[in-house]
Amino acid sequence: MPKFDARTPRLFVEPPLAAGVGIPLDRDQTNYLGNVLRLAAGDTVRVFNGRDGEWEATLAGRKRPDRAEIVSQIRPQDRLPDLHYVFAPLKHARLDYMVQKAVEMGASALCPVTTRFTQATRVNTDRMRANVIEAAEQCGILSLAEVREPEPLERYLGQRGDGRLLVFCDEEAPDSDPAVALSRARKDGLGGTDVLIGPEGGFAEEERMLLLKQPGVVRLALGPRILRADTAAVAALALVQTALGDWGPA
Repeated sequence: MPKFDARTPRLFVEPPLAAGVGIPLDRDQTNYLGNVLRLAAGDTVRVFNGRDGEWEATLAGRKRPDRAEIVSQIRPQDRLPDLHYVFAPLKHARLDYMVQKAVEMGASALCPVTTRFTQATRVNTDRMRANVIEAAEQCGILSLAEVREPEPLERYLGQRGDGRLLVFCDEEAPDSDPAVALSRARKDGLGGTDVLIGPEGGFAEEERMLLLKQPGVVRLALGPRILRADTAAVAALALVQTALGDWGPA
């Protein structure tokens, strides 16, 4: 597979991609390319749509580039690991950060759930999707993580797929070594992994009891210090990707 080029601008586009096709760019993309990056017709960019891989394209347009002419495919489409990031929403900038980092860490679905101590009462899923696209553009990611609508924790747990592993971060976990806890969970035939980060107020006791009744559950401690929820997201996803995901042995 060709090495990722971090210097050439990447754009997410909606239409299908194929050699010889012209893709119109939206106003924000035109402004970014022409006024921020100072690119003009004839310059090269890379485009992807989350379905057809990554393609080299040449910019076209009279005053500012407003179209991308597709030239050739650079990377074929890949698939994200079956890793769902489940979280109690945070407010504003911290939620933006958490979404971006979960995408960088390889999450294939972002699932906001409300708990008793959830801080944010409203979730802007359109803004979450924009952050998913921005992170994918900047980090060479080809597949876009799915953004789900928020739902209560109880409802989410009631409709989880059979055979999935549930890793939830709990400061009261009996095993203080997260690597040991995850090594016990490693097994063949898993139907994917759900990583759950609760609110900064922690889980209510009835929520913790409900979680412990779930099949295939692992309680994960994240060290001797209490982490903020956005920090815990990065720590937990790194541990899971190393032990069970695509950071570890194939």
